This record gives sequence, C-alpha cells and structure tokens, in this order.
Amino acid sequence: MSLKDQLDLQRLPRHIAVIMDGNGRWAKERGQDRLYGHHEGVESVRNIVEACAELGVGYLTLYAFSTENWDRPMYEVNGIMELLVNTIRKEVATLSKNNIRLHVIGDMEMLPGNARQEMEEAMSITAANTGLNLVMALSYSARWEIVRAARNIAQDTRDGKLKPEDVTPEVWEQYLCTAKIPDPELMIRTSGECRISNFLLYQLAYAELYFTNTRWPDFRKENLYEAILNFQTRERRFGKTSDQIQQNEEIVS
Repeated sequence: MSLKDQLDLQRLPRHIAVIMDGNGRWAKERGQDRLYGHHEGVESVRNIVEACAELGVGYLTLYAFSTENWDRPMYEVNGIMELLVNTIRKEVATLSKNNIRLHVIGDMEMLPGNARQEMEEAMSITAANTGLNLVMALSYSARWEIVRAARNIAQDTRDGKLKPEDVTPEVWEQYLCTAKIPDPELMIRTSGECRISNFLLYQLAYAELYFTNTRWPDFRKENLYEAILNFQTRERRFGKTSDQIQQNEEIVS
C-alpha cells in the first residue's frame, strides 16, 4: 500500500505550514551557487502545492522569505526576488486553473516594486478561487507581526475604538496577518534544523512539529505523506488528559 493510500482523509490537518529550509546547502553539496538551490526549490513548491490540493488540505503556508533574509548577500536577495517575480508570473494561470487562492503575509512594503505588483495582481486574479488557500510568507517574521499588532491595538485604543479590557485572544488574532486563516495544525521544517525561526510564533502554539533531514529541493509528495502520517499518529490534547480526549471521542461517536 502506498503512503498516500495509508492516509486517513478524514483526519488531514486543515492547515499545514512549511519552513522550506536547505536550498543553499543542497546547492553547495553539489558544487553549485546558492541561487541554484533556490531555483530547484521551486519544483518542490509546485509538487507540494499540487499534493495539498489533491488531498483537500484547506491551507498551506510556505515560509518563503523572512525579514532576516534581507541581511543575506545582495546578489542572493536580488536573485530570490527575481525568481519570485518570474515564478508568480508563470504560475498564476496554473493556480487559477486548479482553483487555488493566493494570499501573502508579511511586510510587503519592503518588497521591490515589481515583486509587490506581481503578488498583488496574482492575489487579485485568484481571489474568487475556493480550493486550496496558498499562503506565502514574504518579508515576514513573527516578532514583526506581533509588534505590528500591538501598535495597531494601541492606536485603536487611543482612538477610542477599543478599551483595554476588550483585548481578548480573539480580538488580538484579528490584528495578526493571519486574521482570517485558521492556525496551522502541522508545521514541517526541512533540512534537519529543529527550530521555528521566528515563524508564526503565536499561531503555532498547538501545532504538531515535524522535522526532517530532507533538503527542500528534494522534498516531494511522498515526504509530505510521511509527515501527515506521523501527524495522524499523534494525540492532540490541547492541555487536557488522554482520558478526557477519549471520553469526548466516545461522546461524538
């Protein structure tokens, strides 16, 4: 039986988040420039987006470029931005054909004008699509997002739109970039690093974390299925006991 056939389609994570790590190391291991790894990583993006759409996953968030990545060598940053523009331009028709809606979270003001324009046009073109929601985290960091939310809440409080006692977790979440997006249930990081790296710190509070040594350019559907199968073996308690979870499942059944 294939890995895909072993999946319980009734227990898929509604939202999968991925830290696409290892492009540069993958290229270096092959004696190539780091940008070569980023170019090859695009095929992995296509493959995983296709897999999630086929399975019926609701949301897929890809950590494509962090605010810290702006500190990388200029040639690499410029190369990534050029790759981003060219990829979105080529793929937007495929996204629409497959009923995939594109979202972007992050500080888009930091993106070059042409990159920002391509992303905005792609989001507009796919806005009516009702299948997989593909969320690209670009020029994003969780600390930036949290500070931004705090500033906006403070401003609305000063303007009389909010009272301090009005700020509940539900209200706070409306000020995040992911206001209309459910929290990830599964977070995957490739290339052997076992950390979150400033990614969705608030939203990942109860996500199941999955780390794999596979470099991102080598990550394919079978690797995704393995991650989901691992997710489906875990008991998600949200602070409750195993007995409580079992009792709730018996009541529901």
